[in-house]
Amino acid sequence: MSGPLVVLVGPMGVGKSTVGELLAARLGTTYRDTDADVVAQAGKPIAEIFYDEGEEHFRALERRAVAAAVAGHAGVLSLGGGAVLDGTTRELLAGHPVVYLSMDVEEAVRRVGLGAARPLLAVNPRRQWRELMDARRHLYEEVARTVVATDDRTPEEVAQAIIDALELPEGAAAPGVESTGMTQQAPTRIQVAGSAGSDPYEVLVGHQLLDELPQLIGDRAKRVAVLHPEALAETGEAVRQDLTDQGYEAIAIQLPNAEEAKTVEVAAYCWKALGQTGFTRTDVIVGIGGGATTDVAGFVAASWLRGVRWIAIPTTVLGMVDAAVGGKTGINTAEGKNLVGAFHPPAGVLCDLAALESLPVNDYVSGMAEIIKAGFIADPVILDLIEADPEAARTPAGPHTAELIERSIRVKAEVVSSDLKESGLREILNYGHTLGHAIEKNERYKWRHGAAVSIGMVFAAELGRLAGRLDDATADRHRT
Repeated sequence: MSGPLVVLVGPMGVGKSTVGELLAARLGTTYRDTDADVVAQAGKPIAEIFYDEGEEHFRALERRAVAAAVAGHAGVLSLGGGAVLDGTTRELLAGHPVVYLSMDVEEAVRRVGLGAARPLLAVNPRRQWRELMDARRHLYEEVARTVVATDDRTPEEVAQAIIDALELPEGAAAPGVESTGMTQQAPTRIQVAGSAGSDPYEVLVGHQLLDELPQLIGDRAKRVAVLHPEALAETGEAVRQDLTDQGYEAIAIQLPNAEEAKTVEVAAYCWKALGQTGFTRTDVIVGIGGGATTDVAGFVAASWLRGVRWIAIPTTVLGMVDAAVGGKTGINTAEGKNLVGAFHPPAGVLCDLAALESLPVNDYVSGMAEIIKAGFIADPVILDLIEADPEAARTPAGPHTAELIERSIRVKAEVVSSDLKESGLREILNYGHTLGHAIEKNERYKWRHGAAVSIGMVFAAELGRLAGRLDDATADRHRT
């Protein structure tokens, strides 16, 4: 029977996406997620589909997405947690190598986290989880060829268990399945759904991603402005030259390093350069550098001609997992940081992990604070990976660097897809930032952002413990 090499089913938060991507890489094939297909088709995150059109409408979209994927995808496929509720879908899965990924309720609630945008777990996660599993467990078991428990297992161990259970050949696809050959080198693509009138976009994580830049820019643009800090002058010039060779009228605009770039004077300098170049609404701005550079690039793009497209190429951990994703742009004033700005999401984000290899250790570790924040608010697997080998987590050469960055980006992508303009859910991304920002200001911004936020998270956790809203184990975990 033709169709997917492996189909993953199971409840939300069990790790289908992470395991699926690892499995595809191990098998030399491609990965597809029907939840991502639904989001792409609807142009909005799943939570918004539930709230705006209701669960019945979502299930209809899901049923069509599953049918298309089962018929047209020959690699690893993962289905949404409730896909098996549909009888037509269960019939479609008959005869296919379906794997049910299982976990117990406490592990489920721990993995899903307190802040994830899960519309079916919005009130009492433990009770609602049990109710969902009572309704679905027998359906998962009905369609599955094998069951793989994920409790106390890393994603790599789960992937290996699937390979062993189905006797799948590593490194080459099974008969009838076309291998990509270079799947391990292919970038991970994380979807950020459009909201509040913004367009959806992708965050790519991997290596040698500059080859993707012309496709993101597109053929409507005639001119491209490459904004970069002084420290990346050679990189900025190389990108400008490459774009010129591609046929664009490319200019490089050098900015001061770090926070010194986030001033109205620097923004005015950029506006002047764009005006002298004849920059139009169809042209594109590219920001290469840390969070300060992408903040400025995005703000200049938001303010020029009331908004032009821009692309972020972050070169720091903080830039990849925080500043470049979500559309917040801005500059500083004498009255405070980021008081002047706009919500203006990029057209795409390229997170080239090779850029981290030359990052100073203190800057790398500082950026890890935002990754740890994502772990506490929505994805405790991040914390598990770091605690398993703390020293490896302090270096870009660590075995889980890519996964940690991808998981952190997924957390932020899910949040900002539901709440671009910070009217509700997005406030959770400020965890640890209240005291953190106060420390930064009091110390005249001599502290690294991550160091200040780390203390802010410990402080917030202690407040939660004292208020009776956070258990001792989680509060203590902030200090380890």
